[in-house]
Amino acid sequence: MGLAAGVLLLAGALSLPSHSKGLTMASPLLLLLLAGGALGCPLPCTCQNLSESLSTLCAHRGLLFVPPNVDRRTVELRLADNFIQALGPPDFRNMTGLVDLTLSRNAINRIGARSFGDLESLRSLHLDGNRLAELGAGSLRGPVNLQHLILSSNQLGNIAPGAFDDFLESLEDLDLSYNNLRQVPWAGIGSMLVLHTLNLDHNLIDALPPGAFAQLGQLSRLDLTSNRLATLAPDPIFSRGLDTAASPSPLVLTFGGNPLHCNCELLWLRRLARPDDLETCASPPGLAGRYFWAVPEGEFSCEPPLIARHTQRLWVLEGQRALLRCRALGDPMPTMHWVGPDDRLVGNSSRAQAFPNGTLEIGVTGAGDAGEYTCIATNAAGEATAQVELRVLALPHGGNSSATGGRPGPSDIAASARTAAEGEGAQDVGPTVEVSEVTATSGLVSWGPGRPNEPVWMFQIQYNSSEDETLIYRIIPASSRHFLLKHLVPGADYDLCLLALSPAAVPSDLTATRLLGCAHFSTLPAMPLCHALQAHVLGGTLTVAVGGVLVAALLVFTVALLVRGRGAGAARLPLKLSHVHSQTNGGGTSPGPKPHPPRSPPPRPQRSCSLDLGETGGCYGYARRLGGAWTRRSHSVHGGLLGAGCRGAVGGSEERLEESVV
Repeated sequence: MGLAAGVLLLAGALSLPSHSKGLTMASPLLLLLLAGGALGCPLPCTCQNLSESLSTLCAHRGLLFVPPNVDRRTVELRLADNFIQALGPPDFRNMTGLVDLTLSRNAINRIGARSFGDLESLRSLHLDGNRLAELGAGSLRGPVNLQHLILSSNQLGNIAPGAFDDFLESLEDLDLSYNNLRQVPWAGIGSMLVLHTLNLDHNLIDALPPGAFAQLGQLSRLDLTSNRLATLAPDPIFSRGLDTAASPSPLVLTFGGNPLHCNCELLWLRRLARPDDLETCASPPGLAGRYFWAVPEGEFSCEPPLIARHTQRLWVLEGQRALLRCRALGDPMPTMHWVGPDDRLVGNSSRAQAFPNGTLEIGVTGAGDAGEYTCIATNAAGEATAQVELRVLALPHGGNSSATGGRPGPSDIAASARTAAEGEGAQDVGPTVEVSEVTATSGLVSWGPGRPNEPVWMFQIQYNSSEDETLIYRIIPASSRHFLLKHLVPGADYDLCLLALSPAAVPSDLTATRLLGCAHFSTLPAMPLCHALQAHVLGGTLTVAVGGVLVAALLVFTVALLVRGRGAGAARLPLKLSHVHSQTNGGGTSPGPKPHPPRSPPPRPQRSCSLDLGETGGCYGYARRLGGAWTRRSHSVHGGLLGAGCRGAVGGSEERLEESVV
C-alpha cells in the first residue's frame, strides 16, 4: 500500500505543469526522496516492519550524514560502514523509542553535546571503529538506561571525568580497548555497580589506583592485556577472580603483555591459584623473560631504600629560595616525604613544594623556616631517613635616613653606620675600604684582610647615590678582597659601606653584622656631545689630511724622477756645447786649439723649480699648499656637522694640523 501511494505521488508530480511553483520535471531524484520521506523510510535504506517494532537498516550505503527523514518511531537504527563524520542533536531528535543504535566503522571524530539527549530508551550504543580522540562531559548525556557501550578501536586519549555519569547504575558492558588511554575516569567506573564486562586492553595505562574495582561485585571479565602495567596493587576483586576455589563465579582476569616487574609487590598475585597462562616478567634482569607463574615465590624480592645523596647543611639569606635535595635508591623506587622542624609533614603550599624526586623547595625563606628537616624514603621493603639542616641568615634591617625635599640626599645608608665609621677612625675598625678606577659607570671596591680571630661568612656592600634613594645590597663571598660596581650613574656622589656577616656569639639563627668601613666617591661626568663630535670631525680631518700628504709626496717623487731623467739626457749633449760654454765664460783668443779641461759632473738639475710648483726656494711649497688645500676642504666638508659652539675648537685643531703637515 505504501509503495503504491508513493508511485501515485510520483506520477502526480510528473504531471504537474512546468511553471508550477512546487516540483519540476528537472528533479526526479528529489521526487524519489520525497516519496521515500512520505513512506517513513529513507531512499538508500531498508526498513523492516514485520513486527510491532520498526528497524531502519542503512549499513554500507555510502552516507555522509545521518538521514534527516528517518522515521522517529524506529526501534533499531543501523548506520555502520558509512562515512559519517559528526553527530549533533538534530540527528536523533524525538527518537524516544530507539533501543539499538549502531554507528560502527564510520569516520566520526566529533560528538556534539547532548547528541543522544532524546534517546531515553537506548540500551545499546556501538561507536567502535571511528576516529574519536576525546569524549567531553556532555558527549554521551541522555541515554539513562544504557546497558552496552562499545568504544573500541578509536583514538581516544582523554575521557572527561563525568562522561559516564548518566548511566552509572545501568551499564553492564563497557569496551574501551584499542585506544590511546593513559587514564580513564576510575571514579566513574568504580561506581558502575552492575558492570559485568570491562575491556581496557591495548591501551597505554601504566598504573591502576588502589581499590579501583573494589565495589564491582558483579564484574565477571576484566581484560588488561597489552598495557604498560609494571605492577598490580592488591584488590579484593583480583583474589576473587584468581582463586577459583574460593569463589563459585570467578573473575576472568587477563593481564598478559604488560612489562611486569616481578618483585615483592607482586608476591600476593603469585600466591593465588592460577591456571598456566603466558604472563611473563619483564624485570628485574634476573627474572626477565621467565613465566610469571613459574617463578618461585622466594625470588619475588625487594630492596629497602638507601639514601644515596642529600643536602647536609644549607645556609641561605633571609628571603632567598632554599632547595633541599634528597635522593634514594631501592626496589621498588622509594616514595619521598619531608618532615619539617615542627615534626609535621611538609605539604605543597604557596611557599613550599615537595617534588616526587625528593626535592623540597621553599620559595621565600624566613626565620621560622630554619631548623632540621627529615627526608623519609619508603617502599614495600622498608624506609630510610636523613637529616638536613637549614640555616636562615637574617639580613640587617637598619632605618634609612633620607633628605627631606624634592631631591634625595647624598646617601641612604644608616646614619649609625656612618657615624660609627667616622667616630672610630682611631680604632681598629677593620680593613680599609677604597674605591679606585672610578669611571662614569663603574668603580672598583677594594679592602684588606680582616682580623684572623673574627671569622667572616660573607661580605655585604651597601651603597646608593645622590640620584636615587634606593639602598642597594651586594653579597660577596668571604674569600674576595675586591668587587667591581657596575651600572653606576654618571656624575653622581656615592656613599658606600662594607659590612661583614659573622656567626653570632650565642648559637642562634641570627648573624652578627660588623661594619668594616665606609667610603665616599663620585663618578665621572658623561662625555658631552660636542666633544664627541669634535673628536669625530678631527679624526675625519686628520684622515683626509694624511691622505693628501701621501698623494702630494707621490706627485713630488714622480716629478723628481722625471727631472732626473731629463738632466741625464742633458749631460749626454754633443761636445760643441762645451765650447759654447767656454766661449760664454770668456778666456782670450788663442790661435790654436787648447786641450779640453777635465769635465766635472754636471750640476744637479734645478728644472723642477721652473715648473709652477711653488716658491722659488725649493719644491716643497706645493706640498705645503696642497696640504693646506686638503685641510681646508676637509673643514668645509665637516663644518656643517658642528654647531656654532664647536667650530672654534675644531678650527684651532685644524690650524695645528696644517702646521704639523707642513
